[in-house]
Amino acid sequence: MCNEQYHKSDIIKIMAYEVRLDEEEYFEELTKNMNIHIVYSKETLNAKTIDMARGFDGITTLGQSQINASILDQLKEMNIKYISTRTLGYNHIDIEHAKKIGIKVANSPYGSNGVAEFTIMLMLMALRNYKQAMFRGNVNDYSLYGLVGKELRGQTVGVLGSGKIGRAVIDYLSGFRCNILVKDLYQSEEVKEKAKYVDLDTLYRESDIITLHIPYVKENYHIINRESIAKMKDGVVIINCARGELVDVDAIIEGIETKKIGALGLDCIENEEGVYHLDRRTDIIPNKNMAYIRQFPNVIMTQHMAFYTREAVRKMVELGLSNLISFFETGTCDFEIK
Repeated sequence: MCNEQYHKSDIIKIMAYEVRLDEEEYFEELTKNMNIHIVYSKETLNAKTIDMARGFDGITTLGQSQINASILDQLKEMNIKYISTRTLGYNHIDIEHAKKIGIKVANSPYGSNGVAEFTIMLMLMALRNYKQAMFRGNVNDYSLYGLVGKELRGQTVGVLGSGKIGRAVIDYLSGFRCNILVKDLYQSEEVKEKAKYVDLDTLYRESDIITLHIPYVKENYHIINRESIAKMKDGVVIINCARGELVDVDAIIEGIETKKIGALGLDCIENEEGVYHLDRRTDIIPNKNMAYIRQFPNVIMTQHMAFYTREAVRKMVELGLSNLISFFETGTCDFEIK
């Protein structure tokens, strides 16, 4: 059903928060022939910057903006009805409150290949002790002792989640001739051709490597914890390119210290907000767990960048805009969160 107040000749006014330099070229390219007035800001949407949205029709933002009930109420007061996050995840937005007050929200499924490829890279780096090899090379130490690794071929890999990213990871792993186990609430016939669906305890018990590709929802909070780690093989490798909140950091630190966990590849970590995607070189960062866990020789940490390819960035901007346009033209969009 069309938005009765919208006419094709109307200029849509969009306030874009958290616009990175790498996004600007795509905003310029994609809005060139659109009937859009857009203003960019590098700032997050928060209590101090929300007034910048006054007078606009819709907003688009990334994941550092914490769009809670208070922010949503103020947007509603400004008559802003539509939010388009340029991210796949949307746990930074209070979706239930948005629904309650009539603000529609959409996300941006920008594609699965980049994250899937990055996941495989972290697996290989963890198995081949690349972190320590790189550190040695930086100080002209080219010795081999202590760097012997394992081949990915033949490993049993447990994939938590067989959505688009999980399926892409499974496709890549099948090329390495891995034994692939999968846990998901919904089973795919396509996945069954390359992997075996199992219950969660079986996946924990039999996997040499466990990789997470599930959304962060209340039921999945700290799905990797002391109890689940205790069920895993000694020396298990855990990869997280999904959401930091899926993993209990205290539990994995304990697992590393006791050598229950053989290696970690973490592209995200709980409480990363205000740290990742920012230059904090001269700051004191009040996150003891982040500082402590990164010093282990078998822990690889990257700054939530698994998604970060030119193809994905362009798609994120494209969907951030097209979702809003669709909201105005029809009252809904393909990626509305319902």
